[in-house]
Amino acid sequence: MRLFFLFFVLLISAVQPAFAAATKTLLIVGDSLSAGYGLPQQQSWPVLLQQRLNEKKSPWRIQNASISGETSGGALARLPALLQQHQPTVVLIEIGGNDGLRGFPVPRLRQNLEQLIKLSQDAGATPVLMQIRIPPNYGPRYTEQFVGVYAEIAQKHQIKLWPFFMDKIAVQPELMQADGIHPNAKAQGIIRDLMLPYIEEM
Repeated sequence: MRLFFLFFVLLISAVQPAFAAATKTLLIVGDSLSAGYGLPQQQSWPVLLQQRLNEKKSPWRIQNASISGETSGGALARLPALLQQHQPTVVLIEIGGNDGLRGFPVPRLRQNLEQLIKLSQDAGATPVLMQIRIPPNYGPRYTEQFVGVYAEIAQKHQIKLWPFFMDKIAVQPELMQADGIHPNAKAQGIIRDLMLPYIEEM
């Protein structure tokens, strides 16, 4: 009986690391669009996405480190500690919208995004870049340069570029908050469904 118990303990000890290794962490480094601005946290799309992943018994666990108002510079300052804390498998970089809204120089945005990618890779994580768009009222030249930098960086570093989830939301006023910038509660479930296939594909 004692030998059986010892064998059982050894078996559990061997299996537990395998289960732990199967868990994958997606770290979202984003702004208000991913932080659930203006909504209870439990209604934000990352929380809804985690619930759906749990239902599917997916190994993915989401760590949402998004902050409303965040810029690429702010994300860059925070990322080293986030990487050390969460040791993610994948880092989703959903950042830059506030840089654009504030008219920050595109070369500065490019440099910060490339540093976010490099830090993620150095930490053993796979970086994924999300396309970001801004309103056209900053002029066609700035807007074109801003939007184009994401595809250029993704191609240069050979990483995935996910489409901007707001493309299908912002054109529907009934899915937007009164400020016309942030998605409302109804939109969060739609964003979750848009994001789910990309997570499962990984």
